[in-house]
Amino acid sequence: AKHVDIPPPTAIEAIKFRMDQMGYKQKDLVPFIGNKARVSEVLAGKRAMTVKMIRNLSQGLDIPSEILIGTGQVALL
Repeated sequence: AKHVDIPPPTAIEAIKFRMDQMGYKQKDLVPFIGNKARVSEVLAGKRAMTVKMIRNLSQGLDIPSEILIGTGQVALL
């Protein structure tokens, strides 16, 4: 048997995964990130997330802030 380390998802991958799970569209992230253009920029990787955006997404979508920050050091229970 092989043991393969799977790296943690990037912030964008985690957001898109949760969006898919919840049936959300980009417009549904406006309350967490800002206007539609800003949501598009964040999801395309053209704009960095602010602390406020990270906090809102973590609480609103139940994504560990460690994933959104990019440390990847999160214990899943």
